[in-house]
Amino acid sequence: MTSFSKHAVYATCSAIALIAPTASAQTATIAAVRETAPVASPGDAADDPAVWRNPADPAKSLIVGTDKSWGLNVYDLSGTLLASAPAGLVNNVDLRADIMIGGKSAILVAATDRSEDPMGKIALYALETGPVGLRHLAHVEVEGDGIGDVYGFCLWRRAPNDVFAIIAYNNGDVRQYALDLAGPVPTAKMVRDIRLASQTEGCVVDDRTGQLYVGEEERGIWRIDADPDSKAPPAMFAAIDGVNLIADVEGVAIIPKGDTGGYLIASSQNDNAYAVYDLESSRLARHFRITGSGDVDAVTDTDGLEFAPGAFDAPFDEGILIVQDGDNAPANQNFKMIPGSRLLDLIESR
Repeated sequence: MTSFSKHAVYATCSAIALIAPTASAQTATIAAVRETAPVASPGDAADDPAVWRNPADPAKSLIVGTDKSWGLNVYDLSGTLLASAPAGLVNNVDLRADIMIGGKSAILVAATDRSEDPMGKIALYALETGPVGLRHLAHVEVEGDGIGDVYGFCLWRRAPNDVFAIIAYNNGDVRQYALDLAGPVPTAKMVRDIRLASQTEGCVVDDRTGQLYVGEEERGIWRIDADPDSKAPPAMFAAIDGVNLIADVEGVAIIPKGDTGGYLIASSQNDNAYAVYDLESSRLARHFRITGSGDVDAVTDTDGLEFAPGAFDAPFDEGILIVQDGDNAPANQNFKMIPGSRLLDLIESR
């Protein structure tokens, strides 16, 4: 692989293709049906979830969530806390199954650790399923040149032994690292540095297409070729227009359909809403908010979110959307769950 210099820069000014504001789509609502146990830390602590679907027994799938004042938590689909790991001041988390770690196939869990910022780290764990737990692999240091704090995070699995970590820094840098998980001590080598104009956080890679989507909180969502050898500049996928997408943009996730299609969903934290865009056309497909149901309260101030496709146990027989709830009073923050079938019905009912 040809690596980029640590100082490689992509100019973004010429890549901006702003989407003109349009009349606001009707804001729909959808109900959360389950929630996880609250995180242990008070205040703004829960931040970002990731989901592992158990292919042998989908009802035993697992949710990994951050408590950014302490570490990582593992929940089952009922929201019960099963295991925890004191991982540091972890912010965003992602995972991929079928990753070769030390010569064996495993489930990789990775998160940004801000404990020693600006000398940030990537916290690496293997998700164990029997008994459930997180096996620590390493806290890998990343380039600490004072550019900003490690913040947003996502993984790209190009192949079982070809995995990249993408860190969105709070100064606008988006740095891509090639992970080496073959040896006894994992390492991370920076292969690309993309500079956006202001603070970034939420990011997601569509493993089907190798497209990276990054939320620049005050400007919008960028689409970037995740291939580290690509010289294509970032392109604006969905701009903040003050109507359908409000600053600040936080979590982003892919809702896949077929080989390349589907949707991108983003949390618009300042108006407690979510914007859904068609992946192929980048057109707005739906704007909605999440209400409560039964003992589950409504969702506000969402930071991170995740959509996991596939059949789980009922009512998540067509995937599951999990979002952070910024206000779970009187309890600490937690994560809420929405059935994928209801979400897709909502998106495609217009």
